[in-house]
Amino acid sequence: MLDDRDYMRSRSRFEAQWSATLVVIVINVVVFIVQNIVEYERLFPVDHWFALSVDGLKSGHVWQLITFQFLHAPIESGGILHLLGNLFTIYVFGRAVEEAVGKSSFVKLYLMSGVFGGMLQMAGGLIWPNHFGSLVVGASAGAFGLVAAFATLFPQQPLHLFFLPIEFRARTLLWVSVVISLIGIVRPPSAGVNVAHCAHLGGILTGLAYIRWLTSVQKPLMIWQPFRPKPERRELVKVQSRKPQLWQRPKPAATEDLPPAEFITKEVDPILDKISAHGIQSLTPRERQILEAARARMPKR
Repeated sequence: MLDDRDYMRSRSRFEAQWSATLVVIVINVVVFIVQNIVEYERLFPVDHWFALSVDGLKSGHVWQLITFQFLHAPIESGGILHLLGNLFTIYVFGRAVEEAVGKSSFVKLYLMSGVFGGMLQMAGGLIWPNHFGSLVVGASAGAFGLVAAFATLFPQQPLHLFFLPIEFRARTLLWVSVVISLIGIVRPPSAGVNVAHCAHLGGILTGLAYIRWLTSVQKPLMIWQPFRPKPERRELVKVQSRKPQLWQRPKPAATEDLPPAEFITKEVDPILDKISAHGIQSLTPRERQILEAARARMPKR
């Protein structure tokens, strides 16, 4: 029945927690623990094989574009703060993005932001080796992709700076992140401080582009259209109106006449398939009304 389906039933607390966002967080934590154990015991040169570098890509280690996203600085170099900062960003913005676009699109967005962010950082390393030539580790490129996606989907969402009474919009956070990344790219790095600003900017641009592509069929991008085309002028067509008879009752919608099983098969199943493929944001107003009608017709337990 309808309440047994993944989108309509009330999930248990444990089951609901295991989203793609949480899986990404758990993988990062596990890899961080294993990475530090291996490096402390000197069992294997983790950075040489899995951290992202220009020399590694030249040697054909293309897998580094994925593996570097799950590595972080070692504990003695401030790795715990590095890890917690990225995981906090993923948790705050990833949940809303995942709910809006679906698990599959969330994973693609996260990994693609890291890959293209890493590629942009390596391009900078080829052009300016002294500025961008160091090893790159961390989930920040993917995290910034989620920030950009969140700000694109919910540009007017109010945000707060930790526990301070400072409120700003998600759109503002996006532009501040872009400005900081650009300043970091053109400014020479400080001694002992290696921040992959090119990777951050690449993640942001990937998040914007992916959401733009994902939502282009349903609606225009909410913040990345400085010049919007004027809507076409529609002609009005006169239709002869009919006065309803007093003894006639309005006919109910066709879906109301269907038996429950047929209603689920013909009306609800295609909508659930659409949510699974494209996310809940792809639904039309009529499809949302059908889901609400389905919820109302579900037997309460």
